[in-house]
Amino acid sequence: MTANDGSRSLVVQQDGKLLAWLLEELRPMSRTSVKQLLAQGCISVNDEPTTQFDHPLKPNDRVLITREGKGPTTRKPEGLPIVYKDDALIVIDKPEGLLSVATEIERRDTAFALLNAELTAKQEGRPFVVHRLDRDTSGLILFARDVEVRDRLQANWEGVTKTYLAVAEGTPNPPEGMVRNYLTEGRDLRVRASEVQREGSKHAVTRYKVLETRGPYSLLEVVLKTGRKHQIRVHLAGLGCPVIGDEGYGAKTNPVRRLGLHAWKLEFDHPVTGQRLELESPLPKNLKRVVSSTEVGQE
Repeated sequence: MTANDGSRSLVVQQDGKLLAWLLEELRPMSRTSVKQLLAQGCISVNDEPTTQFDHPLKPNDRVLITREGKGPTTRKPEGLPIVYKDDALIVIDKPEGLLSVATEIERRDTAFALLNAELTAKQEGRPFVVHRLDRDTSGLILFARDVEVRDRLQANWEGVTKTYLAVAEGTPNPPEGMVRNYLTEGRDLRVRASEVQREGSKHAVTRYKVLETRGPYSLLEVVLKTGRKHQIRVHLAGLGCPVIGDEGYGAKTNPVRRLGLHAWKLEFDHPVTGQRLELESPLPKNLKRVVSSTEVGQE
C-alpha cells in the first residue's frame, strides 16, 4: 500500500532477511539503491527503524519504506570526541550510528571524514585509518597521522589489547572463559561459526568475563584475541547470550534502541616513543542504564 506522502507499507509473508526481501519487493531497483534506503534510515520494521541488512523478518511483520529517513543527521565536523592526540596518533570516541570510513553509499557522515575535516580546518594534516568499528558499535578508534605510523601500527596490531564492554541477554555459563572457533561470512552478509575450518573461514578467539548481572541482562568484559567481522556478536550469541539490539544474531530485546557493544579500552606501545598507552572510553549512558548498578566504565 502506498500512502499520499509516497511511503509504502508492506506485510511480510515468510521468514527471511531484510535485504533479500527488499531486493525482491522493490524490483527493479538496484542493489545499491536498496542499500542506500537502509543506510539512510528509510526502512522500519514494525515501526522500528533499522539499518541492518540481515534484520530477521517473520510472517506478518510490517515493513514501512519512506522517502525521508529517520536515521541520524549528518554531524558537524567540530565536536568529534578526541581521547588522545599527539604528532603521531589520534584516538577518537566514536558515537553509535556513525560509520568508521566511507562506503559506496555514504562518504560524508563517517568518523574519518569528520576527523579529516576538523584537521584540515586547523591545517593539521590528515588522518590515516588504522582499524575500524562497526557502525552500530561505539567507542575508541585509533588513527595515525602519517603513512609510516599507520603501517607500523598495523604490522604490530596483534600487540594491541582491544577490550570491549557488551550488554547481553542472560548470563553465560561459565561466567568467564574463552571461545575458539572458525567464522565464515555468507552471501547474506551474516557470519556463522563452525568448530572445524572450512573454505573461506577464519580462526577467531574471544575471551570474556561477566562483570555484572542485573535482571535479565549482563555486562561483560570482552577481549579480542583476533579481529574478525562480527566476532563478539557471533561468539556471545553462541553462548546463548546475544548482545542486546542484535536481532540478526538472535537478540529478543532492544531496551535502548541500539546495539549493546562498546569499544572500551585500547592498550598498545606508542609506535614512536615506545611508551605504553592505556586509553579508555566510558560506557555510554544509555547502555549504563541497562546495567546501572555497575561502576565499571562509568563516566
